[in-house]
Amino acid sequence: MTTRAEILVIGNEILSGKVTDEHSGFLCREFRSLGVDVRRTVTLPDEIEAIAEAVRQAWTRSDLIVSTGGIGPTHDDVTIAGVAMGLGRPVVRNSTLESVIRQMYDREPPEVVWRLADVPEGAELIVADGLRVPVVRVGKLYLFPGVPEIFRRKFDAIKARFREEPFFLRKIYLTTGEEMIAVTLDRVAKKFPELLLGSYPAVNRPDYRVLLTLESKNAAVVDDAYRDLLSSLPCEAVLPLEEYRAN
Repeated sequence: MTTRAEILVIGNEILSGKVTDEHSGFLCREFRSLGVDVRRTVTLPDEIEAIAEAVRQAWTRSDLIVSTGGIGPTHDDVTIAGVAMGLGRPVVRNSTLESVIRQMYDREPPEVVWRLADVPEGAELIVADGLRVPVVRVGKLYLFPGVPEIFRRKFDAIKARFREEPFFLRKIYLTTGEEMIAVTLDRVAKKFPELLLGSYPAVNRPDYRVLLTLESKNAAVVDDAYRDLLSSLPCEAVLPLEEYRAN
């Protein structure tokens, strides 16, 4: 079974348009390369109840959940409280994180900084090379900060644990529009239920009009469907794959 992942992007700044969400696209690409199937991304406000409800829903339908944002010392950093509420757990102070915080200051840390040591009860700390502060994990939910540079450093440090059997991908570039190939795509999609067949029109491209992608964890299914499509599509509409290998 392929791991089904859900991404929770938390932050009023995303929903208000003040900050562009850099996390969803990054995580979708990374997880795909790791063989993980992202089923849903959700953007949430900095509200405890909204986060709690999203966590409860994700928990019932996903094998892996990643949250980004809302972890810090300020009033709007409520992700820990929201996750704890969603899982029906209290928030507790973690002694290991307290030690990490003490090491970051050459004097007594400001009182608000201790909030960074709070976690939902039962949380696990994941230590990895290059990480000053561990990643917090609560069961199948991993909590990451929202600052892009810190988030990516933390994710890169532990992403190997998510790796599984890869997706196999082939592409076909066409000079015809979707209306000319829709019937063929319907037939192939029904014939190969394990196949993820995508059709993506290109606007203002001088070289091709449609990109077809064929994906599956079964390489034989991808190859068989690829041959079936090539034999069914108008040969004059299919561009040489070699020209677009880098795409």
